[in-house]
Amino acid sequence: MIRLRPALWPTLVSLPILVLSLSLGFWQMERREWKRDIIDRIAANQAAPPMTLDQLLSGIPLRHEYGRVKVTGTFEHGHEFFLAARSLKNKVGLQVIVPLKTDDGRIVLFDRGWVPDRAAATQAAAQPSGRVELTGLVRRSQIRARFAPENVPEKNVWFQADVPLMRKMAGAPPDPKLDTFFLESDSTPNPGGVPVGGQTRLEIPNDHLQYAITWFLIALALAGVYLAYHWENGRLEINGRKKST
Repeated sequence: MIRLRPALWPTLVSLPILVLSLSLGFWQMERREWKRDIIDRIAANQAAPPMTLDQLLSGIPLRHEYGRVKVTGTFEHGHEFFLAARSLKNKVGLQVIVPLKTDDGRIVLFDRGWVPDRAAATQAAAQPSGRVELTGLVRRSQIRARFAPENVPEKNVWFQADVPLMRKMAGAPPDPKLDTFFLESDSTPNPGGVPVGGQTRLEIPNDHLQYAITWFLIALALAGVYLAYHWENGRLEINGRKKST
């Protein structure tokens, strides 16, 4: 029977690293399941036929995230919001979000797509007048990630689509459902060529299993080094007798 007599300092150094590695491995497994749920939801909602805005609002809108919604209304040009640091095929530009006043008077935020700059979004050719019929994908209101830049609403500089604040600035009353999402345009070409829609990223990688395996291998390697150290230093006993080098 082999017994281990742990040495103090190697144990104090190795144990926290071992616990951390195992914890990160199990956390990555949990993230893998979370990501799989997102991918499955995207696939299911993408496969569903387009719904009307009334159908979307009859339940919990975010249950249909990435699902398609048909809306009709009039764009509120002059109230555009610009999302910074967006790119199209490595070309830096902006995403332009425009309030859409529906036929029954509700205000829905509609991300029309990518533009190279503000001037391109506000030229007459890029601003359809009158009633429009659109199809958009349901996207959730965004919150600021850690270390991400903060929105500067007074300068119309946005890094996250803060739907409640944007709708408020567009003159819309608070709404517990409309404040949770915006619609992102499909790839239907716009007059004048801009904005360029269809920017939604639907293929989300799920690499968490590889990350988990990496952390588990680190833990396994650390355990092997720990045992090898004690073997070489005579701290493993076999059949009750000290094995020395």
